[in-house]
Amino acid sequence: MTAKGRRVALSAAAAASVIAAALPGAAWAGAADGAGGAGVRSIGIERVSVAADGTQANGDSRQVSITPAGHRIVFASRANNLTPGNTGQNELVIVRDLTTGQNRHFSGHTSGQPMLSSDGQIVAYLGPRFANTALYQEHLTLGWTTAYTCSLFLCEAAMGASEHHQAFGVRFRPPEPNQRVEVRRPDTGALQTVDVIHNTEAIRPSISGDGTRLAYQDGGEHDVFLWDWADNTAAGPIEGPDKAAELVQLSDDGNKVVYRSGSDTYVHDVASGTALLVPGVKGVAIDPTGRYLLHTPSDATGPAPLTLRDLETGTDETVTDRPATAGIDAVSAGGRDVVFQSAADDLVPGDTNGKTDIFLRTLR
Repeated sequence: MTAKGRRVALSAAAAASVIAAALPGAAWAGAADGAGGAGVRSIGIERVSVAADGTQANGDSRQVSITPAGHRIVFASRANNLTPGNTGQNELVIVRDLTTGQNRHFSGHTSGQPMLSSDGQIVAYLGPRFANTALYQEHLTLGWTTAYTCSLFLCEAAMGASEHHQAFGVRFRPPEPNQRVEVRRPDTGALQTVDVIHNTEAIRPSISGDGTRLAYQDGGEHDVFLWDWADNTAAGPIEGPDKAAELVQLSDDGNKVVYRSGSDTYVHDVASGTALLVPGVKGVAIDPTGRYLLHTPSDATGPAPLTLRDLETGTDETVTDRPATAGIDAVSAGGRDVVFQSAADDLVPGDTNGKTDIFLRTLR
């Protein structure tokens, strides 16, 4: 499941069973009246991989996502001073509530980008379970945990608004070439096979918030497909028959599919079947409404400046001119907030920890 994706691809060995589990996770830690809430954030950049009292992280942080409402973020961190009671050295999953400044950590060893559901209630991540790896979901309010134990397969996941809106891309280990995409039906919650793909490349499932649409990648043929729950059909390749494409993500509202082809990015409109060409840029993420595209230079292969484009007006706004990295689900609704990771030490005053930190850019 990508927490919205929530649409992050997690790599692990595939879901063979579902069990209920409880992992130790610290309670929310921080002042209830923490500054920097979603309603009072000022335009600019702030570092958010910090403890509740503003203490700098003593370890690197990476792989950050933000909810559509911009009220919570999730990231992986090797810092052990962001939450009380964390004395270990392993990488943990940190959920930060931006309205209160509180942090909460979860056991992890996460090997992919942790995810939040669209409503911000569920965090999903990879973690160890005995000798296996499991894909965990934890409800931040109700406290329940589920774990999909992974052993025989390779698994990627995407998550919509809740635990009932999920997609799984299952890749069997080589030399078995078959793959399958499964989506949890939004009406019954049952898993349903969407398609079978005969290659061993990533499927990269990306699901809408309401769970009714799913975009996925045929990595072997370099094609992007769109599945619709209403008629249980997969359309594509949406980029046409003569073009290789790489899926970026489906917008949370399910109306736009972002993919890259060559040195250009395209934003496919589901309703019209047409695609908007955004030439010479490398699309990274799109906001939940499908209007704002986060991109880097087309030749970027590592950390690079980030820019947010308003697809309606064609105007660009600099997120950061320093080397930075962002993933899918990096932009909140309306393009208000962008989260990213950077090792730059001059984005905010007092950055002296020498670590890769998580930053929040508020644009409007």
